Amino acid sequence: MSQRASRAESAILERYRVALENVEAQTEIATIMSEFGYDAALIENGKQLFTKTRQAYDLNVKEDDETSQAYSNYKAKMSQMEDTYSLHRKKAKVIFRKDLEVMKRLVLDGSVPKAYVRWLELVKKFYSEMLSDTVLQTKLSRLKVTADDLSAANALLSELEAARADYLREKGESQDATEQKDGVFAELDDWMSEFYAVARIALEDNIQLLESLGVIVRN
Repeated sequence: MSQRASRAESAILERYRVALENVEAQTEIATIMSEFGYDAALIENGKQLFTKTRQAYDLNVKEDDETSQAYSNYKAKMSQMEDTYSLHRKKAKVIFRKDLEVMKRLVLDGSVPKAYVRWLELVKKFYSEMLSDTVLQTKLSRLKVTADDLSAANALLSELEAARADYLREKGESQDATEQKDGVFAELDDWMSEFYAVARIALEDNIQLLESLGVIVRN
């Protein structure tokens, strides 16, 4: 849910809340609307639907916030991993430039793919090979890449995968929450649409009372 949509929906909910509160709070309005079928029982139905919609809206906002936070964390891990791997890769290409077999083992003889899954497999391959071979580690240490540096990078890789999984999970939950919210919001919109239509008829001779329900009457 975009910020613009969220602001628009919150404004709509506030308008509905005021209408449902004032239709009961103001005796004159309550009496007139009751004569047109909107008695206390029917108004209670509207209030229950409003509460349901408000809860769905709040949950949607919460899930969107969590998705945004998860995405920020994932992107931060991704940026850190890309920088780390890029530096290690450059140094490895210098050290092993004359060893075609090692270049192939570490997948240093081609370009770095942009697609996430292919890139991830490339990075995993690099650190897996480096961490399993102390000879390679010793050679790479000449350019100040220690075994601890490689282990830290590999750990960061696991953190990246976890962060991406968390983001995708939150994204799915957010999409589900949006779908549920949209459904109940449509029900409430329909209920309030009829409510306002009846109110315009019932209170057509009293603009002030009509406007207290949030209906703007243009002269």
